[in-house]
Amino acid sequence: MFNLDKYKHNTAVITDKGERLTYSDLIAVTDAFAKAVPQEGLFFCLCENRIGSLVGYVACMEHHIPIVLLDGNKDLSVLQNLAAIYQPEYIWADNEKVSEIGGETIYKYSSYSLQKMSYEKEVEKPEINSELALCLTTSGSTGSPKFVRLSAKNVLANAESIAEYLEIDENERPVTTLPSYYSYGVSVINSHLIKGATILLTEGTVAQRDFWNFMKEQKATSIAGVPYTYEMLKMLRFMRMELPYLKTMTQAGGKLNKDLAKEYIEWAQSKDKRFFVMYGQTEATARMSYLPLEHSLDKYASIGIAIPRGKFSLIDVNGNAIEELDVDGELVYEGPNVSLGYAECRADLAKGDENLGVLHTGDVARRDADGYYYITGRLKRFVKVWGNRCNLDATEQIVKSNVTTSCACVGVDDKITIFVTEQGLEEQIVKLLVEKTGLNNKAFEVRVIDAIPVKSSGKIDYPAMQQMIENK
Repeated sequence: MFNLDKYKHNTAVITDKGERLTYSDLIAVTDAFAKAVPQEGLFFCLCENRIGSLVGYVACMEHHIPIVLLDGNKDLSVLQNLAAIYQPEYIWADNEKVSEIGGETIYKYSSYSLQKMSYEKEVEKPEINSELALCLTTSGSTGSPKFVRLSAKNVLANAESIAEYLEIDENERPVTTLPSYYSYGVSVINSHLIKGATILLTEGTVAQRDFWNFMKEQKATSIAGVPYTYEMLKMLRFMRMELPYLKTMTQAGGKLNKDLAKEYIEWAQSKDKRFFVMYGQTEATARMSYLPLEHSLDKYASIGIAIPRGKFSLIDVNGNAIEELDVDGELVYEGPNVSLGYAECRADLAKGDENLGVLHTGDVARRDADGYYYITGRLKRFVKVWGNRCNLDATEQIVKSNVTTSCACVGVDDKITIFVTEQGLEEQIVKLLVEKTGLNNKAFEVRVIDAIPVKSSGKIDYPAMQQMIENK
């Protein structure tokens, strides 16, 4: 899978706890892991940015053991619900969780234990499809039983495309700024392992001093972040920091405010660094597009072009291809990284390739004369206000571009609610939106909260805010 023996003398991972593994070491520990497994079965990995978690993931991918990556910090009740539905034969988890998980401990490495599970009531378990390698949670709550099914070919194809356009080689030292169960986070691991790079593994966050100490000490060359990450970095005065070894920043996981994107691009260029705007979905393993550096300033509001070996198109509401320029339609992606489909129960793991390399993204986009794409909204992020179809993403961008970047919009028909974290902006925001949309001021409500809720991946938690307005 990762061709680890090609780089056996390179350092594969360094942790913030002082642990180190060469690629040769990584081969040895992953082989030992696989040998400890008495029979075939499904694995749950409770992910944390620790060496034990990484070893379990790499071992399963290298030895073609189907694995599900889950948030290791979720409540036990969430795990129990998923385990009841999928009945994994094995769970790889931090030692501190073993007593709650149960099962028989059959192997240990670092702070992780492998638990062999048994269940009183067995669900139907048809044979798992031989192509299935990895399951990731969808964009919603990780408590949902809906997983994206990925083959080894999907994972490898996406890793190779990412490594190609980012020009990753064995000298790279990415620091983990994202959770490893998240498709973007694990794609950073995949695209660097296949090139023999050194992964700097830390549980720290960009808001912590220890994170920056580790990053500087280990001479990190790249970081990855979602829009919230880069909004936080600006507040931390990131652009004033002395980080001579940092060369590459990547952004995906949602639309970054275009003015902030431009600011980062200009700063990066002035410092001989690279800032890549990218776009992807778990259903396409991770990445579908990137914004080439030579056009990053004149196309800074764009998601760019399809990744190597990928292809974009647009369709209208009737499924017909849109050939005209600057016309909104649903964005459709084709490529070898498109997932096999979804699973919602154990029996679904027997399914084959349902997508056949084509993904209807659910995003609304338009294409310019140079073939660059611009996301304008989500098919599901629209509400009707007095008969007018309103794009919540566009509404949010208006506020972020003119008033405050700390905001998020949700809505129900006839009412759009704008959540902000600053007092005294209510009148200004409503006036702005009335001017920009032509709607009556009663169409908008501004609510002040302490912080915009975000998921553990760093993405804005729109369902939580939707719940807030529905429970009002």
